[in-house]
Amino acid sequence: MTRVIPIREQIVSQFPSFFRLVSVMRSTCLAAALFACQLVAFAAALPDGVRRVKVLNYPDCFELANGDTRVTLCHQVGGRVLEYSFKGRNALYLDPREEKWGTPGGPKAPSSGGRFDIGPEYLIPQRDTLWAGEWQAEAIGPRAVRLTSQPDDATGVQLIRNFRLAAAGTHLACEQVIRNLSREVKYWTHWSRTFAIHGGIGVIPQTLDTRRFPNGFVMYNQGAEHSIILRPTDPNVRLRGNFLEVRGPTRFPKLGFDSNAGWFAYVMPHDQAFVKRFPSPKDGVYPEIAGLTLCFWYPKAEQVPACELEPHGPRKPIPPGGTVSFTEDWYLLAHKFPAAGEEIDLEKLAAQVEREAQ
Repeated sequence: MTRVIPIREQIVSQFPSFFRLVSVMRSTCLAAALFACQLVAFAAALPDGVRRVKVLNYPDCFELANGDTRVTLCHQVGGRVLEYSFKGRNALYLDPREEKWGTPGGPKAPSSGGRFDIGPEYLIPQRDTLWAGEWQAEAIGPRAVRLTSQPDDATGVQLIRNFRLAAAGTHLACEQVIRNLSREVKYWTHWSRTFAIHGGIGVIPQTLDTRRFPNGFVMYNQGAEHSIILRPTDPNVRLRGNFLEVRGPTRFPKLGFDSNAGWFAYVMPHDQAFVKRFPSPKDGVYPEIAGLTLCFWYPKAEQVPACELEPHGPRKPIPPGGTVSFTEDWYLLAHKFPAAGEEIDLEKLAAQVEREAQ
């Protein structure tokens, strides 16, 4: 019996190369479609206001955004904030050397931007794992990311930092959790070491009922003497009304304050005030050498073109397996930088901070 060959089989036998090409194209299109679906699914898996971006030479950083406010986080070196910006103006100082991180011959562990740490400064051991080690990063909600350090043998703790950006505005909640992994009670405390851009004016409200320093601040001489000046004077620090103003770099860069107001502002040259609010209980034990509640480190620009803004947390016992946490609330407020011969309206600034916090 003669077999009747179907038309399609006849065509395929006559043009085998063409049909192989069609088959490959069909498979390629299918693979591309599946890959596109995977990308969409991956993007959809991240909560609202969270995405992955490359910053400087750091890949896969998490970004939190809500319109005009943008926050980017670095988990590759020390669990910190690389950008905190409103309308495209970053309040944080980034060392240009960080652009070469990860390149042959480049710096291994530069650290600038929105840094955090634990203290007390002169008692805590070296902790490179926490300060410059690689951290884990995970999205935990809309505009929210958690960074987790590796366990640190030197201090016996692990650090967890939770960052949450509000749905609107500039409010960024920065929570640091200290988890005790050891078998003994630990007493480490929160220590923020944020590098803001250089050239701003610090405003620190005073709490006279808890004053310990005669002039409202002390000055650290961190040279060979390692001394603390108890009655410092400096042309760039002055008391005006119920506020201390730090108007620029000081004779010795590190200043310690005894205020328990729970906030300060740093008015920057691009007409924004970087505000930090934080708990500062009047009955707290502050274990830094001078018992200070916050610090500024304000060097000359040729040394480091940044001003370090440093809230300090009170000491609390951390039992084995236990945790303590401390939250800083950050804001960027529109506030005019004073021209030559002008002054900041300090009471107006304080009222503005109070409104924003509500």
